[in-house]
Amino acid sequence: MTELTEEQQALVEALRDFTRRECGTREQRDALTDGGREAHSDELYAKLAEAGYLGISIPEEYGGAGGDLMDQCLLHEELYRGLAPLHAIGGTHTVAGILKRYGTEQQKKEILGAIAGGAPMSISISEPEAGSDAANISCRAELRDGRYVINGQKTWCSAAQHATGILLVARTERSEKRHQGLTMFYLPADIAGLQIRGIDTMSGPLVNDLYFTDVEVPESAVVGEVGKGWHQLMAGLNTERLVAAVEALGMAQRTFDDLLGYLKERKQFGAAIGSFQAIRHRLADLAIEVEASKALTYATIRRVQAGTDPAEVLVRLTSMTKVKVTETAKNTALQGVQLMGGYGYATEYGMEKHLRDAVAPTIYAGTNEIQREIISSTYELR
Repeated sequence: MTELTEEQQALVEALRDFTRRECGTREQRDALTDGGREAHSDELYAKLAEAGYLGISIPEEYGGAGGDLMDQCLLHEELYRGLAPLHAIGGTHTVAGILKRYGTEQQKKEILGAIAGGAPMSISISEPEAGSDAANISCRAELRDGRYVINGQKTWCSAAQHATGILLVARTERSEKRHQGLTMFYLPADIAGLQIRGIDTMSGPLVNDLYFTDVEVPESAVVGEVGKGWHQLMAGLNTERLVAAVEALGMAQRTFDDLLGYLKERKQFGAAIGSFQAIRHRLADLAIEVEASKALTYATIRRVQAGTDPAEVLVRLTSMTKVKVTETAKNTALQGVQLMGGYGYATEYGMEKHLRDAVAPTIYAGTNEIQREIISSTYELR
């Protein structure tokens, strides 16, 4: 079911008004992103915070709106559908979710309050030799005289160049069981000894390498329990995958809308090209996939929120949703480029950017190949 409550529908309409007003035209988006060279606008992010949306799923006692998972997902869906250049929001809400579950009261007051007030955050997990194999983390945090000293390299860290703070997963202990001995730390992004270096991607400056050289943090920087970082990560994966899915859903819906508009306006052989049967049928197939993706996404959100299914069922559903919706977004954009011909390939029309942007969600939050492995493992095939 994709039906929303009156309150949820009002939220969607308000978010659509926000994106239309603030970034509804190509000219507005170019002004916010240095001509499309940036994926995140601090100016727009501040306006989103001022409107109260950044704290949508943060408890009221920490400065948020006290909304639920569906509210958060609707926020991400509509921002991506509206092409809002707010790349930092995904990592920010991942950090917020972890802090809600495992932060101390002091951390919640300081960090969740900062998030609601407009402070972007980033989470750093991957390393050159620890991507899909996240348990292979080697970035080291050693306890010396009451302080942790961090050394090592991280990579693929989203929006770190915009972040106020970084949630880091580092190794505090070596063990025969690789998933043990990992610990989460929260540290300021401008801390001494940390170098942030951007990685060029086909969608712009989305991710970064992080280099830690004798970075010192107090014991109070630990989030949750020492050595339990892996379990804490796993506890939030369902939500992280759903956020990736709803962002891709927003992409797919916007791509479809833009393609539909073009097919109605572009004329060849004396008629709109959307009137040709070959094109109408391909558009129909895309419409089916987008609508099916939305139905699956909303159903999964509600089941995760209810929490009445066994854990392995929720893991299976969120992985299925992530795969289905991100693949739909990518295929919709690919078909859009093809159906628009040369105009689909031209930067003037934006369809090629939809395609470039739609590739990333099939990779981050666990590649779709890893998701398929997770899905199959829940059926006990081995």
